[in-house]
Amino acid sequence: MKVKYFAWVRERIGVAEETVEPPASVRTVGDLIGWLSARGDTYAYAFETPRVIRAAIDHAHVKPDAAIAGAREIAFFPPMTGG
Repeated sequence: MKVKYFAWVRERIGVAEETVEPPASVRTVGDLIGWLSARGDTYAYAFETPRVIRAAIDHAHVKPDAAIAGAREIAFFPPMTGG
């Protein structure tokens, strides 16, 4: 699946997007955040406070317990404010 990173999440990881193949045990957005965090220091830094990270699956905003099965694209970004 393609994973995209935006704003300071992207800056901390150092890439805008990548293709990943998480193991079958990674079933939810929250699981994916945990798995990505274990990939190295930059990922751990980007996801150090997972409760503030927002996610979207195929352009639809989702919660951490959302299943990722069948997802073509998952995006991670910090909270946004309107203005």
